[in-house]
Amino acid sequence: MSKTQNLHIPQLGTYLQRLEEGDPCFDVLVALRRIIRAVDLQSRRVSKESGLTPPQVLILQSIQDLGEVTSGRISKEVNLSQATVTTILDRLEQRQLIERYRSTKDRRIVHARLTLGGKQALRKAPTLLHDKFIEAFLGYDKKNQKRILDTLKEVARMLGGGELDAAPILVVQPPTAIEK
Repeated sequence: MSKTQNLHIPQLGTYLQRLEEGDPCFDVLVALRRIIRAVDLQSRRVSKESGLTPPQVLILQSIQDLGEVTSGRISKEVNLSQATVTTILDRLEQRQLIERYRSTKDRRIVHARLTLGGKQALRKAPTLLHDKFIEAFLGYDKKNQKRILDTLKEVARMLGGGELDAAPILVVQPPTAIEK
């Protein structure tokens, strides 16, 4: 049983008020807050510099990498639901960053491709935070990668998010904002 399970809410509040630098709990909470802020600041930077949300950039990158592609294939590539991808594609098409067209072989299949505007927008977009993380993470040996993964899984579980569905993209926007 963890220490916090024995604490009642008033005691926990008192404990949080007594936290000081150097206390492991304080340091962990500060580290978590720094992660959240880094993700939030990078999301804002991406939006400010490119006019796109990180998921929109991710989808444009996916289309660039895969070529003319279906929304289902994009969905699998970026690990977002097909409904979310379709909504984002609608927005990108409205902004004339992509175009969609029906397959000549099977009219039921719809492909997406970048427009010139989409290519230009992608060039202006800064590197996404998850790309920076992956590069740094791959610099660790397998033992340290596993240690980091196990620790983060435990932290996610402690915060009640251990079983939540999540895409491998770092963004701190509500789902409705992601789709805009």
